[in-house]
Amino acid sequence: MGAPGVNGNRRFFSYSPGHQTNRGFRYWFQFLLLFCLALFVFFFIVSDSSLSWLDSYQLVFNRTRQISLFPPYLKAAPKAILTTTPLPSTAAPTGLRYHQGHPSNYQYIIDNPEVCKNQSPFLVLMVPVEPDNLAARDAIRQTWGKERLIQDKVVLTLFMLGSSVRGDVEQQQEKLKQENLQHNDLIQSNFMDTYNNLTIKTMVIMDWLATHCKTAAYSMKVDSDMFLNIDNLVIMLKKPDIPKTNYLTGMLMWNRPVVRSKGSKWYVSEELYPEPNYPTYTLGMGYIFSTDLPEKYVEVSKSITPFNIEDAYIGMCMKKLGLNPSSPPNPSQFQAYNQKYDRCSFSKVITYILGSSKQLVDYWTDLKKPGAPCT
Repeated sequence: MGAPGVNGNRRFFSYSPGHQTNRGFRYWFQFLLLFCLALFVFFFIVSDSSLSWLDSYQLVFNRTRQISLFPPYLKAAPKAILTTTPLPSTAAPTGLRYHQGHPSNYQYIIDNPEVCKNQSPFLVLMVPVEPDNLAARDAIRQTWGKERLIQDKVVLTLFMLGSSVRGDVEQQQEKLKQENLQHNDLIQSNFMDTYNNLTIKTMVIMDWLATHCKTAAYSMKVDSDMFLNIDNLVIMLKKPDIPKTNYLTGMLMWNRPVVRSKGSKWYVSEELYPEPNYPTYTLGMGYIFSTDLPEKYVEVSKSITPFNIEDAYIGMCMKKLGLNPSSPPNPSQFQAYNQKYDRCSFSKVITYILGSSKQLVDYWTDLKKPGAPCT
């Protein structure tokens, strides 16, 4: 006899009495399982005789899907922008929630609803800023946000804030209320004020303009770290060839690729934005738009999945509306960075990005001193 091989092992398993017993048990188990399934279907049909066999199957299938999927209002919940954050202390139930992009999901904590009605501004400057960044707000109040009448046009500066996410929130909130009583220039909503929620912040700005400031001719979303030559901006907007409607301008970005590197702060997944490039948009440091657009942005945003690159998201809203951003009359006036201060160049531009609030005050003070800026 040779050593037992594969065939020998097969014969052993085939004729083993224990194996036959296991096989019989398996047959009985399968029979009982099928019998129970048949009983379930039978009682299901009897319980609702108006349903056909196909209807019954579809009903069971659909119920199963409803249990496993997101509820309808979260069906398109983007993971990068709809970050989970703690509920406010006044909300119930406790736990986590998704922050959705549409501004109607949020309420104003601090508001100045009459400012546009009382002043009928030509231009409204909306500055997104963190709740605890008082230094930036005060620097702007001392510089380009100080003047109310420029080139015979009323200009209004307001600050948009979300809810605090660090420090003593209650104490900080009380300070914000006192600050607003003094300056009457804060608009605060109850979204969490984080970098990933900048699109929410921008859309709340648009909602506020659409509902509180329709009479203004133009608005500008301008970051809190910007040098803004407000005189040059008003001169530009007073040009007769500047459109009064459907107008968006600033530093234009063309064919910018979507960042897919997960380690980047500008990462956007294909789930949120499947195209490889963004539509043409205006760089978020500062862009100007006619005030008929905010209401259109708010409405069209209902059909656009929010993602966390707020300026590109506005570009997506423009595309969805069938509109295009416009190049400014003099594109060189919209600059990003300048390595060093030069009075002559700062007198000619509209925007520069700065490194600190102190720089803003220092540069503005020097620019406004007596004497010609260019020699």
